[in-house]
Amino acid sequence: MFPDVDADRLLSAARRTADPAAAARLIAEAFFHVSRTADPATLSPLVDRLAALRSDPARPQTEALFHTVAGAVGVRTRKPHATRHLESALRIVETHRLDADPLHLECAMLCTLTLMRPQETRPRFAHLVAQADVTPARRARLVSMLGLGDAWSGDLLRGRAGLHEARRLAQAAGRLDIEAEATSWLVKIEAMCGDLAASAACLTQARDLAARSGSRWVAAHIAECAAALHLASGDTDAWLGVLEFLVGTVVGANSGLIFEHRWELATHYALHGRADAAAALLAAMPDPPLGWPGAPALPAWRGWIAQPADPAAMARFEASLAGLNRPVERLSRPRMAWLLGAQHARLGRRADATRLLEVACTGYAAIGAAGLLAQVMTDLQRLGLPGGPAVAFPATAVPAPDGPRLAVPVHRPDGPSLAEPGGKHAARPDGQRLTEAETRVAQAVAGGRSNREVAALLGVSAKTVEFHLGNIFRKLGVRNRTELAATTSTLQLGA
Repeated sequence: MFPDVDADRLLSAARRTADPAAAARLIAEAFFHVSRTADPATLSPLVDRLAALRSDPARPQTEALFHTVAGAVGVRTRKPHATRHLESALRIVETHRLDADPLHLECAMLCTLTLMRPQETRPRFAHLVAQADVTPARRARLVSMLGLGDAWSGDLLRGRAGLHEARRLAQAAGRLDIEAEATSWLVKIEAMCGDLAASAACLTQARDLAARSGSRWVAAHIAECAAALHLASGDTDAWLGVLEFLVGTVVGANSGLIFEHRWELATHYALHGRADAAAALLAAMPDPPLGWPGAPALPAWRGWIAQPADPAAMARFEASLAGLNRPVERLSRPRMAWLLGAQHARLGRRADATRLLEVACTGYAAIGAAGLLAQVMTDLQRLGLPGGPAVAFPATAVPAPDGPRLAVPVHRPDGPSLAEPGGKHAARPDGQRLTEAETRVAQAVAGGRSNREVAALLGVSAKTVEFHLGNIFRKLGVRNRTELAATTSTLQLGA
Protein backbone atom coordinates (compact mmCIF):
# COMPACT_ATOMS: atom_id res chain seq x y z
CA MET A 1 0.00 0.00 0.00
CA PHE A 2 2.79 2.41 0.94
CA PRO A 3 6.37 2.48 -0.32
CA ASP A 4 7.51 2.65 3.32
CA VAL A 5 8.55 -0.87 4.39
CA ASP A 6 7.95 -0.29 8.10
CA ALA A 7 4.44 1.04 7.49
CA ASP A 8 3.58 -1.99 5.35
CA ARG A 9 4.94 -4.25 8.08
CA LEU A 10 2.70 -2.58 10.66
CA LEU A 11 -0.35 -2.87 8.42
CA SER A 12 0.37 -6.53 7.69
CA ALA A 13 0.60 -7.20 11.43
CA ALA A 14 -2.72 -5.42 11.91
CA ARG A 15 -4.38 -7.76 9.42
CA ARG A 16 -3.07 -10.81 11.22
CA THR A 17 -4.06 -9.90 14.75
CA ALA A 18 -7.41 -11.00 16.17
CA ASP A 19 -7.42 -8.23 18.79
CA PRO A 20 -9.25 -5.15 17.41
CA ALA A 21 -7.58 -2.81 19.91
CA ALA A 22 -4.12 -4.07 18.98
CA ALA A 23 -4.97 -3.80 15.28
CA ALA A 24 -6.10 -0.18 15.75
CA ARG A 25 -2.81 0.70 17.42
CA LEU A 26 -0.81 -0.83 14.57
CA ILE A 27 -2.81 1.07 11.95
CA ALA A 28 -2.39 4.35 13.86
CA GLU A 29 1.35 3.71 14.15
CA ALA A 30 1.48 3.16 10.39
CA PHE A 31 -0.34 6.47 9.88
CA PHE A 32 2.23 8.40 11.91
CA HIS A 33 5.00 6.58 10.08
CA VAL A 34 3.85 7.84 6.67
CA SER A 35 1.91 11.00 7.53
CA ARG A 36 4.79 13.19 6.31
CA THR A 37 5.40 11.31 3.08
CA ALA A 38 2.13 9.92 1.77
CA ASP A 39 -0.30 11.84 -0.39
CA PRO A 40 -3.31 12.76 1.80
CA ALA A 41 -5.76 10.92 -0.45
CA THR A 42 -3.83 7.65 -0.08
CA LEU A 43 -4.25 7.83 3.69
CA SER A 44 -8.04 7.56 3.47
CA PRO A 45 -8.09 3.71 3.52
CA LEU A 46 -6.52 3.88 6.98
CA VAL A 47 -9.58 5.78 8.18
CA ASP A 48 -11.83 3.05 6.77
CA ARG A 49 -9.79 0.31 8.44
CA LEU A 50 -9.96 2.05 11.81
CA ALA A 51 -13.69 2.65 11.40
CA ALA A 52 -14.20 -1.09 10.90
CA LEU A 53 -12.53 -1.77 14.25
CA ARG A 54 -14.89 0.43 16.28
CA SER A 55 -17.22 -1.40 18.65
CA ASP A 56 -20.36 -1.02 20.72
CA PRO A 57 -19.79 -0.31 23.50
CA ALA A 58 -17.01 1.96 22.34
CA ARG A 59 -13.42 1.39 23.45
CA PRO A 60 -11.90 4.80 24.32
CA GLN A 61 -8.44 3.89 23.03
CA THR A 62 -9.74 2.83 19.62
CA GLU A 63 -12.12 5.79 19.41
CA ALA A 64 -9.30 8.24 20.08
CA LEU A 65 -7.15 6.68 17.36
CA PHE A 66 -10.01 6.62 14.84
CA HIS A 67 -11.00 10.25 15.42
CA THR A 68 -7.38 11.43 15.25
CA VAL A 69 -6.67 9.79 11.90
CA ALA A 70 -10.11 10.66 10.49
CA GLY A 71 -9.69 14.29 11.52
CA ALA A 72 -6.12 14.71 10.29
CA VAL A 73 -6.83 13.05 6.94
CA GLY A 74 -10.13 14.91 6.65
CA VAL A 75 -8.48 18.31 7.12
CA ARG A 76 -5.81 17.50 4.57
CA THR A 77 -8.39 16.34 2.03
CA ARG A 78 -10.77 19.21 2.94
CA LYS A 79 -13.60 17.03 4.18
CA PRO A 80 -16.51 18.86 5.83
CA HIS A 81 -16.69 18.64 9.62
CA ALA A 82 -13.21 17.09 9.88
CA THR A 83 -12.45 19.23 12.91
CA ARG A 84 -15.24 17.50 14.82
CA HIS A 85 -13.17 14.32 14.76
CA LEU A 86 -10.18 16.20 16.16
CA GLU A 87 -12.24 17.70 18.97
CA SER A 88 -13.66 14.27 19.78
CA ALA A 89 -10.18 12.73 19.92
CA LEU A 90 -8.93 15.40 22.32
CA ARG A 91 -11.98 15.02 24.53
CA ILE A 92 -11.56 11.24 24.74
CA VAL A 93 -7.85 11.47 25.51
CA GLU A 94 -8.46 14.02 28.25
CA THR A 95 -11.51 12.28 29.76
CA HIS A 96 -9.84 8.90 29.96
CA ARG A 97 -6.35 10.26 30.68
CA LEU A 98 -4.83 8.42 27.77
CA ASP A 99 -1.95 10.83 27.14
CA ALA A 100 0.42 8.87 29.37
CA ASP A 101 0.48 6.43 26.44
CA PRO A 102 3.03 7.79 23.90
CA LEU A 103 0.79 6.89 20.95
CA HIS A 104 -2.17 8.77 22.36
CA LEU A 105 0.10 11.62 23.43
CA GLU A 106 1.17 12.03 19.81
CA CYS A 107 -2.48 11.88 18.75
CA ALA A 108 -3.40 14.66 21.17
CA MET A 109 -0.53 16.88 20.03
CA LEU A 110 -1.36 16.36 16.36
CA CYS A 111 -5.02 17.18 16.98
CA THR A 112 -4.15 20.34 18.89
CA LEU A 113 -1.91 21.67 16.14
CA THR A 114 -4.31 20.67 13.36
CA LEU A 115 -7.05 22.58 15.19
CA MET A 116 -4.72 25.63 15.00
CA ARG A 117 -4.31 25.92 18.77
CA PRO A 118 -0.50 25.88 18.91
CA GLN A 119 -0.36 27.88 22.15
CA GLU A 120 -1.74 24.83 23.99
CA THR A 121 1.00 22.39 22.99
CA ARG A 122 3.68 23.39 25.50
CA PRO A 123 1.54 23.87 28.63
CA ARG A 124 -0.45 20.71 27.96
CA PHE A 125 2.17 18.33 26.68
CA ALA A 126 5.77 19.44 27.29
CA HIS A 127 6.05 17.69 30.67
CA LEU A 128 4.60 14.50 29.19
CA VAL A 129 7.07 14.58 26.30
CA ALA A 130 9.94 14.99 28.76
CA GLN A 131 8.77 11.97 30.78
CA ALA A 132 7.87 9.70 27.87
CA ASP A 133 9.87 6.54 27.21
CA VAL A 134 9.67 6.50 23.42
CA THR A 135 11.59 5.47 20.33
CA PRO A 136 14.03 8.01 18.85
CA ALA A 137 11.72 8.59 15.87
CA ARG A 138 8.71 9.31 18.06
CA ARG A 139 10.72 11.66 20.28
CA ALA A 140 11.82 13.54 17.16
CA ARG A 141 8.18 13.90 16.08
CA LEU A 142 7.03 15.03 19.53
CA VAL A 143 9.83 17.57 19.93
CA SER A 144 9.15 18.85 16.41
CA MET A 145 5.51 19.47 17.28
CA LEU A 146 6.49 21.28 20.48
CA GLY A 147 8.88 23.51 18.52
CA LEU A 148 6.31 24.23 15.85
CA GLY A 149 3.72 25.07 18.50
CA ASP A 150 6.10 27.51 20.17
CA ALA A 151 7.00 29.31 16.95
CA TRP A 152 3.46 29.34 15.59
CA SER A 153 2.13 30.87 18.79
CA GLY A 154 4.67 33.69 18.71
CA ASP A 155 7.74 32.44 20.59
CA LEU A 156 10.08 32.27 17.62
CA LEU A 157 13.30 31.89 19.59
CA ARG A 158 12.08 28.93 21.63
CA GLY A 159 10.49 27.41 18.54
CA ARG A 160 13.74 27.71 16.62
CA ALA A 161 15.65 25.95 19.40
CA GLY A 162 13.05 23.18 19.57
CA LEU A 163 13.08 22.53 15.85
CA HIS A 164 16.87 22.41 15.75
CA GLU A 165 16.68 19.79 18.52
CA ALA A 166 14.01 17.88 16.58
CA ARG A 167 16.23 17.91 13.50
CA ARG A 168 19.15 16.53 15.52
CA LEU A 169 16.94 13.77 16.92
CA ALA A 170 15.61 12.93 13.45
CA GLN A 171 19.14 12.65 12.10
CA ALA A 172 20.10 10.32 14.95
CA ALA A 173 17.01 8.20 14.25
CA GLY A 174 17.73 8.12 10.52
CA ARG A 175 14.33 9.64 9.69
CA LEU A 176 14.65 11.88 6.66
CA ASP A 177 10.93 12.67 6.63
CA ILE A 178 10.95 14.15 10.15
CA GLU A 179 14.20 15.98 9.44
CA ALA A 180 12.65 17.40 6.25
CA GLU A 181 9.62 18.72 8.10
CA ALA A 182 11.63 20.35 10.89
CA THR A 183 14.05 21.86 8.40
CA SER A 184 11.24 23.28 6.26
CA TRP A 185 9.76 25.14 9.23
CA LEU A 186 13.23 26.44 10.09
CA VAL A 187 13.37 28.13 6.69
CA LYS A 188 10.55 30.39 7.81
CA ILE A 189 11.65 30.83 11.41
CA GLU A 190 15.31 31.62 10.65
CA ALA A 191 14.20 34.22 8.10
CA MET A 192 11.81 35.88 10.53
CA CYS A 193 14.51 35.82 13.22
CA GLY A 194 16.87 37.61 10.83
CA ASP A 195 19.40 34.91 9.94
CA LEU A 196 18.89 34.91 6.18
CA ALA A 197 21.95 32.77 5.49
CA ALA A 198 20.70 30.04 7.82
CA SER A 199 17.23 30.30 6.26
CA ALA A 200 18.62 29.93 2.74
CA ALA A 201 20.70 26.93 3.82
CA CYS A 202 17.64 25.33 5.40
CA LEU A 203 15.65 25.94 2.21
CA THR A 204 18.20 24.03 0.14
CA GLN A 205 18.37 21.25 2.72
CA ALA A 206 14.58 20.98 3.07
CA ARG A 207 14.12 20.55 -0.67
CA ASP A 208 16.83 17.90 -0.79
CA LEU A 209 15.44 16.05 2.23
CA ALA A 210 11.90 16.16 0.87
CA ALA A 211 13.10 14.70 -2.42
CA ARG A 212 15.19 12.00 -0.76
CA SER A 213 12.34 10.93 1.51
CA GLY A 214 9.59 11.39 -1.09
CA SER A 215 7.81 13.68 1.35
CA ARG A 216 4.77 15.08 -0.46
CA TRP A 217 3.51 16.72 2.72
CA VAL A 218 6.75 18.68 3.22
CA ALA A 219 7.26 19.43 -0.47
CA ALA A 220 3.85 21.10 -0.65
CA HIS A 221 4.69 23.46 2.20
CA ILE A 222 8.27 24.43 1.41
CA ALA A 223 7.10 27.33 -0.76
CA GLU A 224 5.05 28.74 2.13
CA CYS A 225 8.21 28.81 4.23
CA ALA A 226 10.31 30.22 1.38
CA ALA A 227 7.94 33.19 1.15
CA ALA A 228 9.15 34.38 4.54
CA LEU A 229 12.76 34.27 3.34
CA HIS A 230 11.94 36.41 0.31
CA LEU A 231 9.99 38.87 2.47
CA ALA A 232 12.77 39.24 5.03
CA SER A 233 15.40 39.42 2.27
CA GLY A 234 13.67 42.36 0.61
CA ASP A 235 12.98 40.49 -2.63
CA THR A 236 9.42 41.55 -3.39
CA ASP A 237 9.36 40.03 -6.87
CA ALA A 238 10.25 36.57 -5.55
CA TRP A 239 7.84 37.00 -2.63
CA LEU A 240 5.02 37.91 -5.04
CA GLY A 241 5.73 34.94 -7.29
CA VAL A 242 5.62 32.54 -4.37
CA LEU A 243 2.44 34.16 -3.06
CA GLU A 244 0.70 33.67 -6.41
CA PHE A 245 1.76 30.02 -6.34
CA LEU A 246 0.43 29.58 -2.79
CA VAL A 247 -2.94 31.09 -3.63
CA GLY A 248 -3.21 29.10 -6.84
CA THR A 249 -2.50 25.79 -5.11
CA VAL A 250 -4.39 26.54 -1.86
CA VAL A 251 -1.30 25.90 0.25
CA GLY A 252 -1.77 27.14 3.80
CA ALA A 253 -5.07 25.48 4.64
CA ASN A 254 -3.50 23.62 7.54
CA SER A 255 -1.52 26.55 8.95
CA GLY A 256 -4.43 28.99 8.92
CA LEU A 257 -2.81 31.18 6.26
CA ILE A 258 -5.07 30.29 3.35
CA PHE A 259 -7.06 33.50 3.85
CA GLU A 260 -4.13 35.78 4.61
CA HIS A 261 -2.25 34.61 1.52
CA ARG A 262 -5.21 35.60 -0.66
CA TRP A 263 -5.76 38.92 1.13
CA GLU A 264 -2.05 39.80 0.79
CA LEU A 265 -2.11 39.08 -2.93
CA ALA A 266 -5.29 41.12 -3.38
CA THR A 267 -3.62 43.98 -1.51
CA HIS A 268 -0.72 43.90 -3.94
CA TYR A 269 -3.07 43.98 -6.90
CA ALA A 270 -5.15 46.84 -5.46
CA LEU A 271 -2.12 48.99 -4.69
CA HIS A 272 -0.63 48.43 -8.13
CA GLY A 273 -3.62 49.49 -10.20
CA ARG A 274 -5.28 46.08 -10.59
CA ALA A 275 -8.51 46.70 -8.71
CA ASP A 276 -10.49 44.24 -10.84
CA ALA A 277 -8.00 41.44 -10.18
CA ALA A 278 -8.10 42.20 -6.45
CA ALA A 279 -11.90 42.15 -6.40
CA ALA A 280 -12.06 38.88 -8.34
CA LEU A 281 -9.56 37.25 -6.00
CA LEU A 282 -11.60 38.12 -2.90
CA ALA A 283 -14.99 37.42 -4.48
CA ALA A 284 -13.97 33.77 -4.73
CA MET A 285 -13.40 33.51 -0.97
CA PRO A 286 -15.90 34.33 1.80
CA ASP A 287 -14.70 35.64 5.14
CA PRO A 288 -13.54 32.84 7.45
CA PRO A 289 -15.36 31.70 10.60
CA LEU A 290 -14.79 34.06 13.53
CA GLY A 291 -12.59 31.53 15.34
CA TRP A 292 -10.15 31.36 12.43
CA PRO A 293 -6.75 33.03 13.02
CA GLY A 294 -6.91 36.62 11.82
CA ALA A 295 -10.67 36.47 11.22
CA PRO A 296 -11.58 39.57 13.31
CA ALA A 297 -9.58 41.79 10.92
CA LEU A 298 -10.23 40.17 7.54
CA PRO A 299 -13.60 41.86 6.73
CA ALA A 300 -12.12 45.30 7.40
CA TRP A 301 -9.02 44.35 5.44
CA ARG A 302 -11.30 43.37 2.54
CA GLY A 303 -12.94 46.79 2.75
CA TRP A 304 -9.59 48.55 2.66
CA ILE A 305 -8.49 46.56 -0.39
CA ALA A 306 -11.59 47.86 -2.19
CA GLN A 307 -10.71 51.47 -1.22
CA PRO A 308 -6.97 51.54 -0.58
CA ALA A 309 -6.65 55.33 -0.34
CA ASP A 310 -9.80 55.97 1.71
CA PRO A 311 -8.99 57.23 5.25
CA ALA A 312 -12.21 55.79 6.68
CA ALA A 313 -11.50 52.32 5.26
CA MET A 314 -7.98 52.47 6.64
CA ALA A 315 -9.27 53.58 10.05
CA ARG A 316 -11.69 50.65 10.15
CA PHE A 317 -8.92 48.23 9.28
CA GLU A 318 -6.66 49.69 11.94
CA ALA A 319 -9.42 49.47 14.57
CA SER A 320 -9.99 45.81 13.73
CA LEU A 321 -6.41 44.95 14.68
CA ALA A 322 -7.41 45.25 18.33
CA GLY A 323 -9.29 41.98 17.87
CA LEU A 324 -6.09 40.09 17.02
CA ASN A 325 -5.08 39.26 20.57
CA ARG A 326 -4.59 35.48 20.46
CA PRO A 327 -1.13 33.92 20.47
CA VAL A 328 -1.72 32.44 17.02
CA GLU A 329 -2.21 36.00 15.69
CA ARG A 330 1.05 37.45 17.00
CA LEU A 331 2.53 37.35 13.51
CA SER A 332 -0.56 38.61 11.71
CA ARG A 333 -1.08 41.79 13.71
CA PRO A 334 2.30 43.45 13.02
CA ARG A 335 2.14 42.43 9.38
CA MET A 336 -1.23 44.14 8.90
CA ALA A 337 -0.01 47.22 10.78
CA TRP A 338 3.04 47.28 8.50
CA LEU A 339 0.88 47.19 5.37
CA LEU A 340 -1.29 50.04 6.62
CA GLY A 341 1.66 52.12 7.80
CA ALA A 342 3.41 51.81 4.45
CA GLN A 343 0.28 52.95 2.61
CA HIS A 344 -0.15 55.95 4.92
CA ALA A 345 3.45 56.88 4.15
CA ARG A 346 2.81 56.67 0.44
CA LEU A 347 -0.22 58.91 0.80
CA GLY A 348 1.73 61.49 2.78
CA ARG A 349 0.11 60.84 6.17
CA ARG A 350 3.30 60.86 8.20
CA ALA A 351 1.78 60.70 11.69
CA ASP A 352 -0.48 57.76 10.81
CA ALA A 353 2.40 55.99 9.09
CA THR A 354 4.65 56.46 12.11
CA ARG A 355 2.03 55.17 14.54
CA LEU A 356 1.33 51.99 12.60
CA LEU A 357 4.94 51.25 11.77
CA GLU A 358 5.75 51.54 15.48
CA VAL A 359 2.95 49.04 16.18
CA ALA A 360 4.56 46.68 13.69
CA CYS A 361 8.02 47.19 15.23
CA THR A 362 6.70 46.49 18.72
CA GLY A 363 4.89 43.37 17.57
CA TYR A 364 7.85 41.92 15.71
CA ALA A 365 10.30 42.74 18.50
CA ALA A 366 8.06 41.03 21.07
CA ILE A 367 8.15 37.70 19.24
CA GLY A 368 11.80 37.74 18.17
CA ALA A 369 11.15 38.48 14.48
CA ALA A 370 14.33 40.52 13.98
CA GLY A 371 14.38 39.87 10.24
CA LEU A 372 10.97 41.43 9.63
CA LEU A 373 11.64 44.13 12.21
CA ALA A 374 14.64 45.28 10.18
CA GLN A 375 12.44 45.82 7.15
CA VAL A 376 9.92 47.91 9.09
CA MET A 377 12.73 49.94 10.66
CA THR A 378 13.84 50.79 7.14
CA ASP A 379 10.40 52.25 6.45
CA LEU A 380 10.62 54.32 9.63
CA GLN A 381 13.99 55.60 8.48
CA ARG A 382 12.42 56.60 5.19
CA LEU A 383 10.06 58.84 7.11
CA GLY A 384 13.08 60.63 8.54
CA LEU A 385 12.77 58.98 11.95
CA PRO A 386 15.46 57.38 14.11
CA GLY A 387 15.55 53.64 14.54
CA GLY A 388 16.62 52.43 11.11
CA PRO A 389 20.00 52.03 9.44
CA ALA A 390 21.46 55.26 8.09
CA VAL A 391 20.93 54.71 4.36
CA ALA A 392 19.81 57.17 1.71
CA PHE A 393 16.92 56.15 -0.52
CA PRO A 394 15.52 57.53 -3.78
CA ALA A 395 12.41 59.63 -3.11
CA THR A 396 9.36 60.41 -5.20
CA ALA A 397 6.74 63.03 -4.45
CA VAL A 398 3.44 61.31 -3.70
CA PRO A 399 0.22 63.37 -3.62
CA ALA A 400 -1.53 63.34 -0.26
CA PRO A 401 -5.30 63.59 -0.85
CA ASP A 402 -6.05 64.81 2.65
CA GLY A 403 -3.07 67.11 3.23
CA PRO A 404 0.07 68.60 1.71
CA ARG A 405 2.40 66.67 -0.51
CA LEU A 406 5.10 64.73 1.28
CA ALA A 407 8.23 63.51 -0.40
CA VAL A 408 8.34 59.82 0.46
CA PRO A 409 10.21 57.06 -1.33
CA VAL A 410 8.52 54.71 -3.74
CA HIS A 411 7.78 51.64 -1.66
CA ARG A 412 5.83 48.49 -2.31
CA PRO A 413 3.25 48.42 0.47
CA ASP A 414 2.64 44.71 0.25
CA GLY A 415 6.17 43.79 1.05
CA PRO A 416 9.54 45.08 2.17
CA SER A 417 11.08 48.31 0.90
CA LEU A 418 12.67 47.99 -2.50
CA ALA A 419 13.79 50.64 -4.99
CA GLU A 420 11.43 50.67 -7.94
CA PRO A 421 12.79 50.38 -11.49
CA GLY A 422 14.48 53.62 -12.38
CA GLY A 423 15.84 54.23 -8.91
CA LYS A 424 19.60 54.55 -8.53
CA HIS A 425 20.04 50.99 -7.36
CA ALA A 426 23.20 49.20 -8.34
CA ALA A 427 22.67 46.99 -11.37
CA ARG A 428 24.64 45.10 -13.94
CA PRO A 429 23.93 45.64 -17.64
CA ASP A 430 21.81 42.47 -17.57
CA GLY A 431 19.35 44.26 -15.25
CA GLN A 432 19.98 42.34 -12.02
CA ARG A 433 19.40 44.94 -9.31
CA LEU A 434 20.49 44.61 -5.73
CA THR A 435 17.71 44.29 -3.21
CA GLU A 436 17.60 47.01 -0.60
CA ALA A 437 19.07 44.68 2.02
CA GLU A 438 21.95 43.95 -0.35
CA THR A 439 22.35 47.67 -1.00
CA ARG A 440 22.74 48.40 2.70
CA VAL A 441 25.38 45.68 3.05
CA ALA A 442 27.22 46.83 -0.09
CA GLN A 443 27.38 50.41 1.16
CA ALA A 444 28.65 49.39 4.56
CA VAL A 445 31.28 47.00 3.19
CA ALA A 446 32.40 49.53 0.59
CA GLY A 447 32.91 51.95 3.45
CA GLY A 448 35.58 49.67 4.88
CA ARG A 449 33.65 47.89 7.61
CA SER A 450 34.24 44.25 8.48
CA ASN A 451 31.45 41.68 8.25
CA ARG A 452 31.07 41.75 12.03
CA GLU A 453 30.82 45.54 12.04
CA VAL A 454 28.25 45.49 9.24
CA ALA A 455 26.20 42.90 11.11
CA ALA A 456 26.17 45.05 14.25
CA LEU A 457 25.27 48.16 12.25
CA LEU A 458 22.35 46.55 10.43
CA GLY A 459 21.11 44.35 13.26
CA VAL A 460 21.64 41.02 11.45
CA SER A 461 24.00 38.08 11.88
CA ALA A 462 27.46 37.86 10.36
CA LYS A 463 26.27 34.83 8.36
CA THR A 464 23.53 36.96 6.82
CA VAL A 465 26.13 39.58 5.80
CA GLU A 466 28.15 36.80 4.14
CA PHE A 467 25.00 35.57 2.39
CA HIS A 468 24.27 39.04 1.02
CA LEU A 469 27.89 39.58 -0.03
CA GLY A 470 27.80 36.42 -2.13
CA ASN A 471 24.75 37.74 -3.99
CA ILE A 472 26.30 41.21 -4.32
CA PHE A 473 29.55 39.91 -5.80
CA ARG A 474 27.61 37.74 -8.25
CA LYS A 475 25.22 40.48 -9.36
CA LEU A 476 27.87 43.20 -9.72
CA GLY A 477 30.48 40.90 -11.23
CA VAL A 478 33.14 41.75 -8.66
CA ARG A 479 35.60 39.43 -6.94
CA ASN A 480 36.53 41.19 -3.72
CA ARG A 481 35.80 44.11 -1.41
CA THR A 482 38.19 46.46 -3.24
CA GLU A 483 36.38 45.92 -6.54
CA LEU A 484 33.07 46.34 -4.74
CA ALA A 485 34.17 49.73 -3.35
CA ALA A 486 35.14 50.90 -6.83
CA THR A 487 31.90 49.64 -8.35
CA THR A 488 29.66 51.21 -5.73
CA SER A 489 31.46 54.51 -6.18
CA THR A 490 30.84 54.36 -9.92
CA LEU A 491 27.21 53.36 -9.62
CA GLN A 492 26.39 55.74 -6.75
CA LEU A 493 24.79 52.95 -4.78
CA GLY A 494 21.77 54.17 -2.90
CA ALA A 495 22.40 57.82 -3.78
